[in-house]
Amino acid sequence: MPVDMTRDRFEELVGEALDEVPPELMKLLSNVVILVEDDPPSGEDLLGLYEGHALTERGWDYSGVLPDRITIYRNPTLRICETEEDVVDEVAVTVVHEIAHHFGISDDRLHDLGWD
Repeated sequence: MPVDMTRDRFEELVGEALDEVPPELMKLLSNVVILVEDDPPSGEDLLGLYEGHALTERGWDYSGVLPDRITIYRNPTLRICETEEDVVDEVAVTVVHEIAHHFGISDDRLHDLGWD
């Protein structure tokens, strides 16, 4: 049975997950905004999504662009979790996963590192 959780509480958990990211890494986040949405576009079954230009892809011509976006999706996360503790864990993993994409780390590499 999916967890029932308010959007405010879910956003709080995303904030707590961000607080757990080492400050050295947070300082390196560049031109990125982190958002919470209820559902992914087009009914896709995503927990999170990174949209933008990874730091490893930015060159001399990277300027004047809108911020990259990391979006954490509430409803798909709640659907796969059975307890609030599960949500806490899943949000933390999803936040790390999407931040890793900002640093140019692929899904395959994340899988190799055990972040899936």
